[in-house]
Amino acid sequence: MEKSSKNSEKNHSIFMKEIVEFLQQKRIIFKSFKEITPKEIGSRKKIGLYVGVDLKGYYALVMVLEKKSRVLRKEAQELMALHEKIEQYIDSKINKKYIIIKAPLCSHAKAMLEENGWKVYHQAADDRE
Repeated sequence: MEKSSKNSEKNHSIFMKEIVEFLQQKRIIFKSFKEITPKEIGSRKKIGLYVGVDLKGYYALVMVLEKKSRVLRKEAQELMALHEKIEQYIDSKINKKYIIIKAPLCSHAKAMLEENGWKVYHQAADDRE
């Protein structure tokens, strides 16, 4: 059992490194960056949640959603609700919100996120590297 948990930790750190590198390519740099598990905020969603502090000292939220089914407006609303829960959890306002979606994305859901201040990075299943 211990061996598999070490592997998952190793895979987790590789995944987190990929996220940080992806954001650096977009000129988004954090002085601190940590994961918050959905379980910590009472969610059962399968999503990567990361809170960072940028170089100006502002909090930023990075969500990573990877799945096969389409992301619809209903789910976009649920993701925005997670943002509010995380603000309560860390007891701070999160000024910057980024979401990396590796799934088919409904144009209405994308528009809703962008209208609410999210920077959406959409990678369709074929675009994954």
